[in-house]
Amino acid sequence: MTSIRRGVVLQGVDTVDEFLAMARHIEATGFDNLWLTESSLHARDPYQLLALAARATTQLRLGTAVTNPVTRHPALTAVAAATLAEIAGDRAILGIGAGDRPLRALGAKPARLAELEAAIAAIRGLLAGGSVTSDGPGFRLDDAHLRFDARADLPVFVSASGPRTLELAGAVADGVILLCGLDPAVVQWALDRVDEGARRAGRPRPHIAIFVYGVIDEDEPAAIAGARSIAAWFPQTAPIYCDLVGLDPEITRAVRESYSGGEFQEAAQAASLLPVSFVQRMAVAGNRDRVTAQLAALRQVGVDSINILPLGDDRMATINAFDECWRRL
Repeated sequence: MTSIRRGVVLQGVDTVDEFLAMARHIEATGFDNLWLTESSLHARDPYQLLALAARATTQLRLGTAVTNPVTRHPALTAVAAATLAEIAGDRAILGIGAGDRPLRALGAKPARLAELEAAIAAIRGLLAGGSVTSDGPGFRLDDAHLRFDARADLPVFVSASGPRTLELAGAVADGVILLCGLDPAVVQWALDRVDEGARRAGRPRPHIAIFVYGVIDEDEPAAIAGARSIAAWFPQTAPIYCDLVGLDPEITRAVRESYSGGEFQEAAQAASLLPVSFVQRMAVAGNRDRVTAQLAALRQVGVDSINILPLGDDRMATINAFDECWRRL
């Protein structure tokens, strides 16, 4: 499985010292990528943590997962990403998306597709050293340009779940961060949308980085309980996947009515409505044998990297178990 990369996705919920210890352990264990989420008020700033991780490690590729054009003006994202790339060199990745439910705490909504596309174009133009004028949508630039050198080749990965965003990512991104669960048929559906966007743009499929959330534990009921919260994200934010795996529409409706908050960790009540079968198709929620089989199936579908966001009380245990599963392949 040497051609497929593996990574870890973390939220900035740990102290700086704890985070750096985790980053060093993740690199020493052999992972290729380390991603940091950006969740408005719910976690620490990813750019600062990634800059520290760049100094504390030598091999890990480091990326945001993901920033958005709502909470950060695209020009300031370009500055932050360029600074990270100056520190981390060719290990830096800019991950960007429309934003998610935590934006509600700021009185904001996720970016529209046109706003996301315009932001990506503006960021790339600034990184390339150009002068950028744009009247949105969602932001404005007036003959704007960076006054320092930046990496024009900084990879831009787009987070995508819905069909239109998947097609946009296929058309413009260097990489796609897939949030679609683990079911191979569902992943293939998402890949088909990416491929359609790439075909229309006359370009090859970009790097496919699938993000999987959950808990690996030999105590499977405990793993399922720990992973339920992310499963509730799908009915609320990406209900197309509920339809694809045949979740009862009444359950989807009930979850959507029950979960109106911010981060997926706040969805415990809604998550309790979901059947175990759905949880285990959309999240890492099981023992090492189950997860090893799921990783093998993802390999066959044709993704380029698989990245684990550990949940539960012992996230390092899940990271280490993910490594054990990987080495079985």
